[in-house]
Amino acid sequence: MVRLVESMTGDHPARPCVVLSNRPEAGGLERARALGVPTEVVDHRPFGRDRAGFEAALQAALAPHAPDLICLAGFMRVLTAGFVAPWEGRMLNIHPSLLPKYRGLDTHARALAAGDAEAGCTVHEVTAALDDGPILGQARVPVLPGDTPDTLAERVLAQEHRLYPAVLRRVAAGNRAPLMLDATA
Repeated sequence: MVRLVESMTGDHPARPCVVLSNRPEAGGLERARALGVPTEVVDHRPFGRDRAGFEAALQAALAPHAPDLICLAGFMRVLTAGFVAPWEGRMLNIHPSLLPKYRGLDTHARALAAGDAEAGCTVHEVTAALDDGPILGQARVPVLPGDTPDTLAERVLAQEHRLYPAVLRRVAAGNRAPLMLDATA
């Protein structure tokens, strides 16, 4: 997330107003503070199974900052339709697969098990359905002989750091045409 925050300089049409995490120990919080970006934490653990309570606390933490867009990165909580609806068209997520393939977890292992020739990442609009919103951008990487989930994840992560800032710049400027990036090994 901090790389995304760091990309919003100069003529970028977006500015970070807050970095919010559900994990108090997230390293990005301190890095965001060092960049002068306000931070908020809403730890999901005290809420147990009370998703509505957790999401109300998220909304309350966001409200004073009045974001125009929400960019999820590493936020490993499924959000309900009640949270997503007010942000329709204004919430983005990055996912480590070439959606619509491999929604959910263990994407790299699943791509390897399927014998895929390529893998990658996708930036998409968040909807109430898991990893199912309109695709705003994808970056592809080849699957190499001998790849493991970890080696593939490392190459995909490098592309996430290229793709998400590029898509955010386009969306903030009003361009929602999908951006497609290819990477070499």
